[in-house]
Amino acid sequence: MNELLLHTRHALRCALLALLLGQAGAALAQNNAPIRAADFIVAVVNSEPVTNSEVMAVRNRLLRELNARGAPLPPEAQLTQEALDLLINEKAQLQQATALGIKIDEDQVDQAEANVAAGNQLSREVLYQRLAQDGLTVNAFRQQLRKQITLSRLREREVDSRIRISDKDIEEFLREQSQPAQDAAAELNIAMILVAVPENSTAAQVQALEAKARDIARRARAGEDFAALAKAHSEALDKGLQGGEMGLRPADRYPELFVEAVQALAPQGIAGPVRSGAGFHILKLLERRQASAGMSVVQTRARHILLRPTAQLSREQAAARLQEVRRQILGGQTSFTRAAQQISQDGSAAQGGDLGWANPGQFVPEFEQVMNRLQPGQISEPLVSRFGVHILEVTERRQVAVPEREQREMARAALREQRLNEAYERWVEDVRGRAYVEMREPPQLLAPAAGRTPPR
Repeated sequence: MNELLLHTRHALRCALLALLLGQAGAALAQNNAPIRAADFIVAVVNSEPVTNSEVMAVRNRLLRELNARGAPLPPEAQLTQEALDLLINEKAQLQQATALGIKIDEDQVDQAEANVAAGNQLSREVLYQRLAQDGLTVNAFRQQLRKQITLSRLREREVDSRIRISDKDIEEFLREQSQPAQDAAAELNIAMILVAVPENSTAAQVQALEAKARDIARRARAGEDFAALAKAHSEALDKGLQGGEMGLRPADRYPELFVEAVQALAPQGIAGPVRSGAGFHILKLLERRQASAGMSVVQTRARHILLRPTAQLSREQAAARLQEVRRQILGGQTSFTRAAQQISQDGSAAQGGDLGWANPGQFVPEFEQVMNRLQPGQISEPLVSRFGVHILEVTERRQVAVPEREQREMARAALREQRLNEAYERWVEDVRGRAYVEMREPPQLLAPAAGRTPPR
């Protein structure tokens, strides 16, 4: 099973993988370090103290996670408060687990440790080496595993086990999601050639570009190959590499200008040029399809090359190396398949990086968001995920109907996830509400943290 796959039902495993990848490294080290002389208590949860060093460790972990995703950073006060809230909630939940007699033995920790190693295709010895590179002791790592397993067992007992999804719930969900075929929106596949109009163009320049666009449209209507015209003349982002084809998608995912322009066309008809802020567009309606009344999903087939940062290879160096590989692929000096086989550090390397057909939500968000923005044939810039640095290429997309049995399974999973999230939020609030929390001194940032400094 490819490492990129993210199974929402295995939240514990994801949390453990995050530990290995360094997202919680500082928290682990700090939780097991003696309290410094400059440390102080910021809150008390049922007589158990929350120290400033603990808050700062969690704050630094959150900061690294945001940096890794390239996400915008909140103000410092908000970030610190979130770290404090997380710690208070965690301590209250661990205290409840103790009161309920939830205990995790060494065999369970051993198994969790083995799962982390196996999930990253590492031996236990190499896992320990990675931990040491991140500044973690094995004992600290195992203590954090024990804590995460405890919290998982508590949630299973107090929240997960109480969620029930009936057949009636599933049928109602499917009925709400479905629409009669006659009311379903059309799906369109449009190809486009763009004659770009630069900003601050003079009236004479705009007139010349419009004349060029009209000539291309005339040639297309006369029967010249639209794909060849797109490759020769289009100034869109993909430079017409896919013949200008933008793919089959619901009409509401196309610009309204395009939908209106092709509305009266039969398939293979030509429209335009039409003017937008970008320039003049010549459009060809490749296909019009009435959306299915049943449930369907858009599947994507992609391939990728992964480099894992190490003590010898920083994240920036990995990104620079993949940028060079991307340049060589685009320049025809190598192929994506060959490059993946030679340097990719993922289990898909032997298959040229091919990840197979994937349903929405199958990959981690930071990977899938980039993948969804790509057209078939496009290669991404280097991107950072929790697994390392990647470049990826979308090779194909297709829309497939979901069999009834799978529809019901998907509906059950969606309903369960929705109700679990709602129930979990209520439970967290209830546990904290029943705990005695005394706030002491406000947390203070005692030393500069790694990464970007949040705006104040």
